[in-house]
Amino acid sequence: MTSSYSYAAPYGDASTRASQAGETRARLDALARLLDSAVRVPGTNVRFGADALLNLIPGIGMLTSKGMSAYLIWEARRLGVPTTTLLRMVGHVGVDFVISAIPVVGWVGDVFYRSNLRNMALLRHHLDRAHPLARTIDGTVINRR
Repeated sequence: MTSSYSYAAPYGDASTRASQAGETRARLDALARLLDSAVRVPGTNVRFGADALLNLIPGIGMLTSKGMSAYLIWEARRLGVPTTTLLRMVGHVGVDFVISAIPVVGWVGDVFYRSNLRNMALLRHHLDRAHPLARTIDGTVINRR
């Protein structure tokens, strides 16, 4: 069963699929930003997100943040991302997991190693090549022909 926000929706015209593509990309972009760069430290260019904050909670926090990262990879699989790219995405989350597992050092590492933003860059690259009609600029879907 294909959900209504998947790029792989079997029904609808090209403009409907382009709209769904834009919505999916925007939703996943927002999740990646929330996890990796939602808050800026005042007076600096350092940003951190929910991933770093959740990892302050032993056990449950790390599982929650990595679960949200896994959701992003799961969506990428549904959108037809090749296996090699999915493995790179899993590797990014794996490195983040190892960094996060180290007390204190891992908290600082989470601020600087942004696996979800890296994964979104890989996903965007794939989608730009696989679905050239689906483009968003400032949240607006543009049909490129």
